[in-house]
Amino acid sequence: MSRLNKKFHQLTVEDQKAFIPFIMAGFPNISYSKKLLNKLPQLGADIIEIGMPFTDPMADGKIIQDAGHAALEAGFKMENLYQMIECFRKNDRDTPIILMGYYNPIHKFGSENFVKKIKSLGVDGLIIVDLPPEEDSELCFYCLNHDLHFIRLLTPTSDNKRLLSLLNNSSGFLYYVSVAGVTGTKVPVKQIVASEVDRIKGHTHLPVCVGFGIKSPEDAKAISLAADGVVVGSAILEKIQKGATERDVSDFIISLSKSVHFN
Repeated sequence: MSRLNKKFHQLTVEDQKAFIPFIMAGFPNISYSKKLLNKLPQLGADIIEIGMPFTDPMADGKIIQDAGHAALEAGFKMENLYQMIECFRKNDRDTPIILMGYYNPIHKFGSENFVKKIKSLGVDGLIIVDLPPEEDSELCFYCLNHDLHFIRLLTPTSDNKRLLSLLNNSSGFLYYVSVAGVTGTKVPVKQIVASEVDRIKGHTHLPVCVGFGIKSPEDAKAISLAADGVVVGSAILEKIQKGATERDVSDFIISLSKSVHFN
């Protein structure tokens, strides 16, 4: 059983939902993001999603775009991400790590080489925003061959026909984008999310986690009632962008975790 499957099995047994914080590698600087990554499990993270900075992040709203650009301007290189994960895995062998980003940097590195590299470091899955199922030969097949989860994004515009194609070769969990648009720009409506999660679950046994637009502990709690997991990214990064202290950022993440784990 993979680390990710084991985590969802454990949460199901405990009647809990997954809290999945998103951070941007190298933001606001490499030292800060490394320190934040290392303490996320003790702040209540069940699974950790790390953004890979990219120059043209088309699916991301202004907050995440700015975070990625700030990381690149501060000198971030992919090697810094590898070092962050390697350091994290020295002390934590259990918390799943998911990388989220775009295909261009992976293509430059070489898809299979990239998959082998991150797998050896202890990464558990990939979410690549700009690779649809029609392009599975570019990356997804390499992930399957090396036991790395390939996690799909589902949107409010994914009808049942499209849903079936998105489910093909998906594993780990499904990431449901709760609003039509880019990250962090709208607030999801709980009733609509619940209906969509039910529709998706009618076609798969994979866990369904929900992200985009979850701004507060109250939002996180509401969405956790409908989903198997809750992803929060923009709200955390915005705290950092606005100059919140490390303690305040940690307290905010703890409050989100407690809201998801309220049972």
